[in-house]
Amino acid sequence: EPNKPEEILAVLNPVVKQWFFSRFKEFSLPQLFGVMEIHSRNNILVSAPTGATKTLTGFLSILNELVDAAQKNALEDRIYCVYVSPLKALNQDIAVNLVEPLKEMEKLAGKELGIRVAVRTGDTSAAEKSKMLKYPPHILITTPESLAIVLSSSRFVNHLTRVEWCIVDEVHALAENKRGTHLSLSLERLQQLSSGMTRI
Repeated sequence: EPNKPEEILAVLNPVVKQWFFSRFKEFSLPQLFGVMEIHSRNNILVSAPTGATKTLTGFLSILNELVDAAQKNALEDRIYCVYVSPLKALNQDIAVNLVEPLKEMEKLAGKELGIRVAVRTGDTSAAEKSKMLKYPPHILITTPESLAIVLSSSRFVNHLTRVEWCIVDEVHALAENKRGTHLSLSLERLQQLSSGMTRI
């Protein structure tokens, strides 16, 4: 059964709530079904047509908790969420579509929240990788192949020990091939490292 809008409103940070309704009139069907499940740390598969707000459904609870932590000065220097997509181009889109809302939320909050988003793929420069080691992003956007590499990196793997959420986008493009098999192994490794990760 979908949750009632009031149930979602009750858990949203005022800044996130204000931002959401400056962009949207109401919660979509995927959001009514998914946001509270993710908030409750339940693993979930969100299936809906293109343009049906699946990605925002996946991120809304996560952004909510990060904004909450930032406002309470409790945001730690670690990766909270790993977002995996088979498409490098989509990864860049997601980065833009996260950075923009976060800037808008900072305006509404009247202060910098300091939530970091970074993309790591085969094209990421050595300087960017080095920066991520020093200042890990709170949301890491990556591909299945790059996730496998960072899981095997003795320097970077420490940033993955307390991941709370992993979003796998376009899962249908991975489910039937070797990239999917590769990713499923990486997800098990990530789960073992983080011991409590929610899969979306």
